[in-house]
Order: sequence, then structure tokens, then C-alpha cells
Amino acid sequence: MKLALTTFLLLSLVLSSSLVQTAMAGSIGGMSLGYCDSKCAVRCSKAGLQDRCLKYCGICCEECKCVPSGTFGNKHECPCYRDKKNSKGKPKCP
Repeated sequence: MKLALTTFLLLSLVLSSSLVQTAMAGSIGGMSLGYCDSKCAVRCSKAGLQDRCLKYCGICCEECKCVPSGTFGNKHECPCYRDKKNSKGKPKCP
């Protein structure tokens, strides 16, 4: 009886841990993989050069873990995003 109970508990533990790993595979650091894509799509929706906007927004989002709301401004919502500069000293994040 003890062997059957031990086997059952061990099997349950293995199955539950594999389910947790599968559920967390779609996130990085607690952030879902689609988070930056969806936030940057909104942020860059009115940009003249969407490819460039999406590229730099994605880079900034991955590093800062946030994107300001709206299509322009509101950078006070995300200081890391606001403070990133390119090599010329201009804002890196759209």
C-alpha cells in the first residue's frame, strides 16, 4: 500500500511540474512574449516609418519591460523608456 501511495505521489509531482514548465514557456521574466509586440503595435500605429518604430520600440520594451500608452508622449509612465539614448544623445525609444 505504501509503495502504491509513494508511486502515485511521485507521478503526480512529475506531471504537475511539467505542466508548470509548459505554462511558463510562453513568458520571459513573467512577461508574455506577445506583450511587447502588442504594446509596440499600438505605440507605432501612426508612425511614418513603422518598421523602424517597431524595431526600436521592441528593443526598448525588452530592456525596460514597459511601453508608454498612446501613440506619442506619455514617456513619464516609463522612465527607463524615456531615458534611453542613441549614440548621438537623442531619444532611442519612439
